[in-house]
Amino acid sequence: MKLELTATEQTRLLRLARETLNAFLTDSKIPEWQHDEILSALNTVKTGAFVTLTHGEQLRGCIGFTESDDPLPAVIQEAAIAAATRDPRFPSVRATELSALTIEISVLTLPEPVPDISLIGVGRHGLIVEREWSRGLLLPQVPVEWGWDREEFLAHACEKAGLPITAWQDPDTKIYWFEAIVFHEDNR
Repeated sequence: MKLELTATEQTRLLRLARETLNAFLTDSKIPEWQHDEILSALNTVKTGAFVTLTHGEQLRGCIGFTESDDPLPAVIQEAAIAAATRDPRFPSVRATELSALTIEISVLTLPEPVPDISLIGVGRHGLIVEREWSRGLLLPQVPVEWGWDREEFLAHACEKAGLPITAWQDPDTKIYWFEAIVFHEDNR
């Protein structure tokens, strides 16, 4: 699936994520978006997305969905709330913290099996590694941020799944890739 978002749509989705977090963290409400012309035009875009929250260079929360039947704006709202309140690595974000956080959104293409490990593009592809009940996902920007090569990327995806770092070499391990449109607020 070829996915495109205009700069205006990206800006509006970022604003929706911030408005959603502000409303949810202060009043436990979720703002409606259906009457917004730009967002309602995205009503037919049904794909996965992740929302990442950072404080400076420090991760503060990141949760999302690889696929969804909901409209993209609703997925962004759900992922934003989950990143702020349900990332098990962090305590819930407080409303007083919100102004210091930067929001990044990754809108995903549909995951597909990797046909050949040598085709994985660091910075281009995100990875999902699965074996039995274990599953780990890393977004395309993660290996770039950490300076990993392809094998390190695969090893860390396995580690995220709770598997041995060499599990990607096991034929019982399933590896999927996806691409993402990644955009974020200007540094705060």
